[in-house]
Amino acid sequence: MKNISYKYIFAAGGTGGHLYPAIAVAEHIRSVQPESKILFVGTKNKIESRVVPNLGFTFKTIWISGFSRKLTLRNLLFPIKLIVSIFQSMFINLNFKPSVAIGAGAYLSGPIVWVASFFGAGVVLLEQNSYPGVTNRILQNKADKIHLGFEDSKKYFKDESKLFVSGNPVRRTLELKNKENALKNFGLDTNRKTILILGGSLGAKNINESVKENLQSLIKENIQIIWQTGELYFDSFKALENENVKVLKFIDDMSSAYSASDLVLARAGATTIAEVAYLGLPVIFVPSKNVAANHQFKNAKSIVDNSAGLLIEDDELVYKMKDVVLETIIDKSKLEKLSSNIKKFSKPGAVKIIAEDIMELAKIK
Repeated sequence: MKNISYKYIFAAGGTGGHLYPAIAVAEHIRSVQPESKILFVGTKNKIESRVVPNLGFTFKTIWISGFSRKLTLRNLLFPIKLIVSIFQSMFINLNFKPSVAIGAGAYLSGPIVWVASFFGAGVVLLEQNSYPGVTNRILQNKADKIHLGFEDSKKYFKDESKLFVSGNPVRRTLELKNKENALKNFGLDTNRKTILILGGSLGAKNINESVKENLQSLIKENIQIIWQTGELYFDSFKALENENVKVLKFIDDMSSAYSASDLVLARAGATTIAEVAYLGLPVIFVPSKNVAANHQFKNAKSIVDNSAGLLIEDDELVYKMKDVVLETIIDKSKLEKLSSNIKKFSKPGAVKIIAEDIMELAKIK
């Protein structure tokens, strides 16, 4: 494809689940159209403010936050933040003049994508989950195309002609490395079985509490742990680190973390599912109950029903964690079966399909 200086604005962040699919698409566009300009817009206190600049993308912020489902004082600021963020989005769009705006589903994508469409930019939405977020449902009328991670999402959108079940994009840098080297990178024993605990970029309180309760029992069974607590909980659990337990606020090198593990225990966010499926990793899903329409449970259920993963309900984790982990991690044939079956859910071509759609749209805008 000829290198033409198109302009793409990505509104993505809040959590890694919204951010990393957008990054995967942006990196593909950058590799195909190196002369094009790519701008990411996010918030200054979330994961995107650290990750995006480190990847060499231009990054700007707006003053927006999500609307809590609970009655909180923070919600009183929401109308003010929304108005301010719309004006900020106007300023950003007028200066950047994007050909296409890409919204990755987070609340912050609302003002940026809406304003971009008002100024005539093409709009592509990425919906990672089986139950679409409110922002994408609001923006659907502005969208030229909507790329879905799950077939189940289609019923929540009005215009089927815009919908494409492409799968969830996975980062180009994600790969399985030499296991011994990966374990050594974390300072862990190459002869012990290893479980990777993921609760998302912000963290998951119940997963962290359950790990704490089961920690000594697992260590006694020759299990070692790579434990991502998330930034909200790191200070509460960092003192539990020892030679068998690596406690981390956030893991930048996910390839090494995945490569070091024999088993993954994680929330059932769409991005995590896409990554473990792509790499073919045995996984125990612990769906969050604090999500719209219980979509993490739905995300995981179709995989579990096909013997491609295991599932523990969030409120049962503290009691079941040890037994399920031990029964699984020492059973080589079970691990191999889970690994083989989950690979069938991978759509490694998703990032290329979505990026090419965006680049084609840029040509006509």
